[in-house]
Parts: sequence; structure tokens; C-alpha cells
Amino acid sequence: MEHQNKDSEIGTVTRQIPQEAFDWYDEYAHGLIDRREFMGRLGGLVALGFTMTVLTSALLPNYASAEQISFNDPSITASYVKYSSPKGHGECEGYLVVPKNLEGKAPVVLVIHENRGLNPYIKDVARRLASQGFIAFAPDGLYPLGGYPGNDDEGRAMQKEMDKGKLEEDFIAAAQFLKTHELSTGKLGAVGFCYGGYIVNMLAASIPEKLDAGVPFYGTPAAESIRDNVKGPLLLQFGELDKRVNSTWPDYEKSLMANKVDYTAHIYKGVNHGFHNDSTGRYAPEEAELAWTRTIEFFNKNLS
Repeated sequence: MEHQNKDSEIGTVTRQIPQEAFDWYDEYAHGLIDRREFMGRLGGLVALGFTMTVLTSALLPNYASAEQISFNDPSITASYVKYSSPKGHGECEGYLVVPKNLEGKAPVVLVIHENRGLNPYIKDVARRLASQGFIAFAPDGLYPLGGYPGNDDEGRAMQKEMDKGKLEEDFIAAAQFLKTHELSTGKLGAVGFCYGGYIVNMLAASIPEKLDAGVPFYGTPAAESIRDNVKGPLLLQFGELDKRVNSTWPDYEKSLMANKVDYTAHIYKGVNHGFHNDSTGRYAPEEAELAWTRTIEFFNKNLS
């Protein structure tokens, strides 16, 4: 009962938190301000009647309460698999989830994490895909440094220090590994969130002939020098309040339109960057469910 009351309190407070706090979290999560600055700004809301405990509980991830598909769900089989990235960091590793009663082969979907490594939320997304009949593979970009460290702050700092070009090559190698996996039909999809959304856009520009369907959630576009390579199809998902990412969309859309790319974009009203992530207060249940339903339908259409 105490846990339920706390969740109820946090849910109520989340709806009351000023938009500025979510913007501050976005700045903090993307390295524009440090933790001290973020907490200092939150401290200013205490005078408005909020407590720091409730504020941080609403804004910072709580992965334990967000799991939708358990790692030991009887419908899936999950394991860690290594793959080679010759142009990147050499040996890499990812989280492979396969439908347990798979007969023959299945379409494959690469699941790409945010800017902090393979955290529990991203692994859960991979399991959700497998429960829908796809083979899902979620690489851990931090594996060359020892893997996701167990908390987002350290993971974010680790990923920030990595060579950007090599890290991108690791995801390209992961896509190639997955597309040619022995259980793969050869149809490859990719879904990514935040940094992972950028990586989906980058893959669409870097290996357009190999990516059969891409779903970037609130991701910035690939470098302008390769953007014209994109062929699609793409399903792009944005939160209306995500000013940082949304500012990059008009130019990207012009490029997609000029090159007659097959794409669909949705901007979900009144929600923030990270609205699909059910481990934080930015989570918007109705919009997240709609976006996910559209994602599954998109993969079913383009990977079957």
C-alpha cells in the first residue's frame, strides 16, 4: 500500500511539474548541464511546494517499475551475443531476444539505445518486439568499456568519451550481423530512441540498401553530407515539446521530400522528448501506446 501511495503521489506531482523542469532534465540528460546545475534548478521548485524526493522520483528513471516483458517470460529466449566490428571497436556485444516457439526464420529488428548504454528500458523494448514475433537485437555501445555500468549517469559519461565514428561503425556492424543472422529472413528493421533515433537516421543514410524499415523516436538527422542517400521507408516519431530535436526536423523533411523518400512523421501533442520511456515522468502512456502500435504495424508491413 505504501508503494502504491508513493506512485500515486509521484503521478499527481508529475502532472503539476512546470514544463521548465522537463526541459532542464533534457538538458541534463544530453550533457548540456551537469548534475549539480540540474539539482540546483530543481531546488528552486521546492519553494513552490515540491519536495526534492518527489521531483527526482518523477524525473529520473525508475527501471524496476517500468518492465513490461520479463526477461524470463515463457514466450521469449534472451541471451547475450558477441559480434565483430572491424571498423569500430573490434569485439562488441548485444542482447538478442528470439520468440521461443519460432518455426523457421523471422524478420529482425535492431534496437538502439539512448546516450547512456544498454539500460533496462532498452532491453525491455527488445523483449516487447520478440513477443510480437520479431527477432530483436540491442547492442550495448558501452561494451568496449565494460558495458552499461548499472546507472545512467556513469553510462552517459562513458558514452560521451567514446570515439563517435567508431561507435557508429559498431551499430553499422550490428545491423549487418543481424541482417545475416542464421534465423533472419533477411528483412532488417531498426528502432532507436534519442541518440538511438539519430543512429536509425544514420543507418538509413549509411546502408540504405540494407535497412528495410527505420523508426527513429525523437532522433536528429544524419550528417548533411550523407543525408541524400536515405531511401526509407521511415516512420519518424516526435514529441511536440521537444524543441531541441524538433528544430532539426524542417530541414530534414525538406531533404526527404526532395529525394522522394517514403516516410511518415508523427508529432504527438503535449508530450516531451522521451515520451515513450516508461521509466521516467516524461512518459505519456496514451501517446506511447499509439506510437508503439504504429511501430509494430510499420514493421509488419515492411518486413513481412
